[in-house]
Amino acid sequence: MPDETTPPGAPPAPPPAPGAQPKLDLGPGVGISVQQDMAAPERKLPPVKILLIAIAALAVVVGMLSFFTRAKPQGAGSVDNVAAVEIPGQNAMLVALTVTLRNTGEKTLWIHTLQGKLKTASGEYSDDAASAVDFERYFQAFPALRENSTHALMPETKLLSGQSIRGTIVVSFPVRQEEFDKRQSIRAVIQPYDQPVPVELTK
Repeated sequence: MPDETTPPGAPPAPPPAPGAQPKLDLGPGVGISVQQDMAAPERKLPPVKILLIAIAALAVVVGMLSFFTRAKPQGAGSVDNVAAVEIPGQNAMLVALTVTLRNTGEKTLWIHTLQGKLKTASGEYSDDAASAVDFERYFQAFPALRENSTHALMPETKLLSGQSIRGTIVVSFPVRQEEFDKRQSIRAVIQPYDQPVPVELTK
């Protein structure tokens, strides 16, 4: 049967050489070599300089996003008064910190833990706040500790959004009076429930 694709009057196609693979006509574009296409200049990667600029720009964007979305304390306030006495024979100070705490967040602030931190030239010290039931005993033993102090600020205290509270925490640090007087800073550290960042009030 004659080849229907051969025009009338055209000489028949020569038979393929022995051992040669027959060439298939797959239509326009189908027989393009993939290897040649990928090796074309337009398929090459962009210059290294452009890649480095793009990576640097991406790093700047990621850094800005992390800065503006990082966790922030839910509260603010101040250390209103510091009353301190040296414990005789113990090389330690007993300190009453009276603070004002304000809930600056939109959710209820629920106090989990309370600490005091002291920074001096020799190092930093921290102590958990004493229980409120011990306040009167401390005030009777050291009347100067009561100066400008108020009721105890306690764990489990809840503050609604925008609400403020004033209270005292009592802590101790293993330093002498002279070192305490030359302190670099003293802080009340208030850790709320369900918050990654504590509220730190510094004086």
